[in-house]
Amino acid sequence: MGKSRRQFLQLCAAGMAACGANPLFALDSSSTPNAREAMHYEKLSDRRVRCQLCPRECVVADLERGTCGVRENRDGKYFTLVHSNPCALNNDPIEKKPLFHFHPGINAFSLATAGCNMECRFCQNWEISQFRPEQVPSERYTPDDIVVSAQRVGAGAIAFTYSEPVIFYEYMRDICLAARGTGLGRVMISNGYIQSKPMKQLLPYLDAVKIDFKAFSESFYRDTCSAHLAPVLKTLQLIHDAGVWLELVILVIPTLNDSEREFDAMTRWVVQKLGRDVPLHFTRFHPMYKLQNLPPTPVSTLEKAREIALKNGVRYAYAGNVPGHPSENTVCPFCHTTLIQRRGFHIMYNRIQDSRCPKCKKTIAGKWHRD
Repeated sequence: MGKSRRQFLQLCAAGMAACGANPLFALDSSSTPNAREAMHYEKLSDRRVRCQLCPRECVVADLERGTCGVRENRDGKYFTLVHSNPCALNNDPIEKKPLFHFHPGINAFSLATAGCNMECRFCQNWEISQFRPEQVPSERYTPDDIVVSAQRVGAGAIAFTYSEPVIFYEYMRDICLAARGTGLGRVMISNGYIQSKPMKQLLPYLDAVKIDFKAFSESFYRDTCSAHLAPVLKTLQLIHDAGVWLELVILVIPTLNDSEREFDAMTRWVVQKLGRDVPLHFTRFHPMYKLQNLPPTPVSTLEKAREIALKNGVRYAYAGNVPGHPSENTVCPFCHTTLIQRRGFHIMYNRIQDSRCPKCKKTIAGKWHRD
């Protein structure tokens, strides 16, 4: 075994890698994947199974795996290989997720396993998301271990992030159950590519969800992420209808999803289907993974996206990955008072009082008080 848990927790407490370009603190001891029977699948003839967790609905023969690489058919039973086997743990500012309207200033004890159910050409964490669990160093942490670790480092929440939490669904669910009654928030950072039934079953255990809303076009999802748009739209509506706090991040990529027409259509849809209070984060792309040929997003493009969103009725629109830009701040949509000033992942001040603007007394949408 590599670092002891005590050593690891000391490193977390010291904030190692908390604000670096790479968000991951990779564990450095390999372990054999711990197989556990998966949820949400059906048995077929000839010992095949059909996964019913995500919209891919992989039909998997005996001794084969689904597209995500972390679920395996063993003699007609489907198993997850990543339960209690995280490959990354870190204590991050909640603003790094980013979640701007969910208890600003807290830290989120963040974890991931190997694997993903999308193949985004711009993935910043492809070293874990595009590999199988046996190809990535990991260490055993049970759900109870995760909760205890989060408490020891003084985190205010547990975040399922970095890769795709949908593919470690059972582990995420069990951690959420273990965290009940502890005061720890439970936050899912996801692509939203999940079937309705498992999403509905998970939502009662979540306090907030941030969805990476890749684009507002089927062609982008198909060609750049090997996925589809419609299931993501359905997931967004399920989260909204369940009353779970929701924020959206749109990574704006030059020439691929940066047209004013798309910004207009997307933000109109958000206002119509999800309401005016869902925060939108338009974030800056930098060359990454298989998209090394495109330039960084011009800041002016993010400003235009934000302008269109506000014009269409979105109350909280941000520009991300541009530290020091005034559009990182939370501004009262009614009287335009600056309520939360940020610089990168740091809160400079927070003037929200009892969920209200101190000047005009209007309610500011979000989760501001820890129970």
